[in-house]
Amino acid sequence: MALTFYTNPMSRGQIVRWMLEEVGEPYETVVLDYASTMKADDYARINPMKKVPAIVHDGRVVTECAAICAYLAEAFPQAGLAPTADERADYYRWLFFAAGPLEQAVTNKANGWEPSEERSRMFGYGSYDLAVDTIDHHLRGHSYVTGDRFTAADVYVGSAIMWGTQFGTLPALDSFKAYGERLSSREAYGRGKAIDNGLIAEMQAKQGADA
Repeated sequence: MALTFYTNPMSRGQIVRWMLEEVGEPYETVVLDYASTMKADDYARINPMKKVPAIVHDGRVVTECAAICAYLAEAFPQAGLAPTADERADYYRWLFFAAGPLEQAVTNKANGWEPSEERSRMFGYGSYDLAVDTIDHHLRGHSYVTGDRFTAADVYVGSAIMWGTQFGTLPALDSFKAYGERLSSREAYGRGKAIDNGLIAEMQAKQGADA
């Protein structure tokens, strides 16, 4: 079965790169440029949003980082990244929490906007502080999203936590720092970072040569 990964190394494609390295199956990488190939008709037929990342697996298209992580875990069960029956509740709960309420709270606050107390009921996250406190409370009592075992949910939730603390959109809480340290020590995480950092260096070198 063919597996093709569409990405730009300076994007959330890094989440999917990490997940692919955790899966350990061969895949082809297609690097797209924001200004040209990502907006071209060929890619629009894969993702009409004209954004990365996306994967095509045996002719089937999957977009959205959380969905890709969950899909790959199920498509390649031998990697052991899908939840067991006992883990399923926490796995889906926190995967969707990170992709929904936490993402919305962080991006809104980063853009200088938060709902008033009167309007907070209209928003799934209520308030930024509530969303942060909620995931902090869970991670203070769990090594990983589902407990003591790493799953695909940790790739997505962990990326959100690590990026947020790195760029200051999330506070550097003790639970976040400890969680990030556990995840960043994984071999697959290191391999993915090395690949994307290499691609970024190549792109920057080319831009410098063209300048």
